[in-house]
Amino acid sequence: METINQITRWAAELQSLAQAGLTYGKDAYDHERYQRIRDISAEMMADTTGLPIEKVKDVFCDEKGYQTPKLDTRAALFKEGKILLVQERDGLWALPGGWVDADLSVKENALKEVKEEAGLDARAIKVIALLDRKKHNLPPSVHGICKVFVLCEEMGGQFAPNLETIASGYFALEALPPLAESKTTQAQIRLCFEAYRAKHWEAVFD
Repeated sequence: METINQITRWAAELQSLAQAGLTYGKDAYDHERYQRIRDISAEMMADTTGLPIEKVKDVFCDEKGYQTPKLDTRAALFKEGKILLVQERDGLWALPGGWVDADLSVKENALKEVKEEAGLDARAIKVIALLDRKKHNLPPSVHGICKVFVLCEEMGGQFAPNLETIASGYFALEALPPLAESKTTQAQIRLCFEAYRAKHWEAVFD
């Protein structure tokens, strides 16, 4: 497992260097070299993951400009000492959340995801944590991802099944359902409980 993770990290670093070179390099011959490095990084990732090379290139080599981490928001809402989770179509549960839309702030996106996935209106209270996904969630991602956990308060609304989620519910920390751990882990939920219960909270970051 560690070897696979190391190869994935090397491939991601090569892809990032190649993307920067393709963006800022001026020499046509250098562009050819950077493109070949990018192709090699995709081949490494395909060999490691078993995915078709075309799929890897679509996901792994689809951006331009200087490569930076993607943002993923996760909203933590509580009721009677329990935390809100939504059930996705694969049957697993997670905090409401998703990629930050390009035209939204982190706060706006967190509230949007709560509305879309849980049917609830909410207000954002504070940031709980900013976590580097690769240090906390499996399986490894081909992208660098920063997960932003936001403590929110329910303001009304009602759940209805939608394209992304089929159910919602509030759960005690000791009675969590099966989690989609690529998105939300038990440790991350525990951190949300700690922030909710704390009188004073400083955002955790890594």
